[in-house]
Amino acid sequence: MMSEGYNSCISWMEQHMLACPSKKLMYIDCPGCGLQRGSLELLKGNFHASWQVYPPAVFIIATMLLLCVHLIFKLKYGAAIVKYLYIVTAIVILVNYISKFFSNQLI
Repeated sequence: MMSEGYNSCISWMEQHMLACPSKKLMYIDCPGCGLQRGSLELLKGNFHASWQVYPPAVFIIATMLLLCVHLIFKLKYGAAIVKYLYIVTAIVILVNYISKFFSNQLI
C-alpha cells in the first residue's frame, strides 16, 4: 500500500507536467512524447497503462536504473549491458515513433 506522502507527490507531478515544445510549436509529437505520463503510470504501479501510453518508458527507466546500479556497484559486465540496453531502448523509441506515424497518432 502506498503512503499518503507518495500519493501527494504523484498528484503534484501530475499537476506540474511539462509541455512538449515540439507539440506546442509544431503541433507534432516528438519521439519522447508520452514519457512523463508513462513514467507516472509506472510510479503508480500501472504497468499495462504505462505500456499503452508510452512503451519506451519501461526501457528508459530500466536503462537508467541499471546505469545507476552499475555506477555504484561497478558490475563486471555492467558497461556492456548498459550499452546494449541503450541500443535496445533507442530501437524501441524509434519503432514506437514510426508506428505512431503510420497509425496517424502524431497529431
